[in-house]
Amino acid sequence: MNPNSAPRLAMVAGEASGDLLASLLLGGLRERWPGLIAQGIGGPKMVAGGFDTWWPQHKLAVFGYVDALKHYREIAGIRRQLGDRLLADRPEVFIGVDAPDFNLGLEERLKAAGVPTVHFVSPSIWAWRGGRIEKIRRSADHVLCLFPFEPEIYQRAGIASTFVGHPLADEIPLQPPRAAARQALGLGDTDTVVALMPGSRRSEVRHLAPRLLAAAGLLARERPGLRFLLPVAPGLRPLIDPLVAAHAPGLNLQLLDGRSHEALAACDLTLIASGTATLEAALFKRPMVIVYHLHWLSHWLMKRMAYLPWVGLPNILAREFLVPELIQDAATPEAIAAEARRWLDDAAACDRLAARFTDMHHLLRQGTARRATDALAQVLGR
Repeated sequence: MNPNSAPRLAMVAGEASGDLLASLLLGGLRERWPGLIAQGIGGPKMVAGGFDTWWPQHKLAVFGYVDALKHYREIAGIRRQLGDRLLADRPEVFIGVDAPDFNLGLEERLKAAGVPTVHFVSPSIWAWRGGRIEKIRRSADHVLCLFPFEPEIYQRAGIASTFVGHPLADEIPLQPPRAAARQALGLGDTDTVVALMPGSRRSEVRHLAPRLLAAAGLLARERPGLRFLLPVAPGLRPLIDPLVAAHAPGLNLQLLDGRSHEALAACDLTLIASGTATLEAALFKRPMVIVYHLHWLSHWLMKRMAYLPWVGLPNILAREFLVPELIQDAATPEAIAAEARRWLDDAAACDRLAARFTDMHHLLRQGTARRATDALAQVLGR
């Protein structure tokens, strides 16, 4: 292996958050190796960075156990075909980005055949399904961890890992560009703006968007001057439009094609699906109401395996309820609207929260692309 030549690697990122994380990692890798070849399954941000995607990313984007079971045969077929292709023409390293239910099985097969494997984004073994650490041991040669408490867990289990920080903490400025975002979105400085963020997966949007839209309707009836933003993930506009018509007709709502970071920079408050987006909202220093609702069976199974009282990343990192979480039956439009009112009416609480989120931002701002690239260079022996 020529240490100065550009490596060829394979990656899989299974949904919009993974696409964002992988695209930021690819940027760092290309700084070190400009001729890098990267192939596999990725989204539009990765493709824009020169990634060669072999299957559409949305094929892997499922929400909860029930949705995964419905699409199991197709997803398993993609994983088998991808594994066959990678073993026939081996990359120097495989990087699975999040999506552990898909990636760990693929990594296990590749590692057993001698392909070095790296898992980027530790599965939440500290929150639920801790037994997966044995699966990770069989699957990953190295784990790139986003959070500072994770490497100790892997060290105890004898798994190589590196804390790399969170790439979003590097990308998002410490001082959110509120004025510029509002100008770009046609919003006034004095407008009170609420961002509705029901997720990026179809099944997720079907479960959450009606609740968020109905809550927005309740708020708008009490406070007619409110402005609402709803960033729409690629390909989901035909799903969102009828939901808006059914649950929030006449709402002063601006639908955005993507542009979720502009929405977070511009808003005063976000009503948001649990997931990576909650960390993005924290990095933008925005108060939020976290909402989560999925098929009852998926929720029952997840609840049985959970270890922590929190589901939102900001609360998990703080190890306390910094922001409210409304889960499953508690996620009613009335309850969501009530929590939103508390933030809108308490500027001092919003300021205290922003200070906590600023500390969190500094903790996670580690130069992720450089740290991750250094770790990958060690795996590659370069």
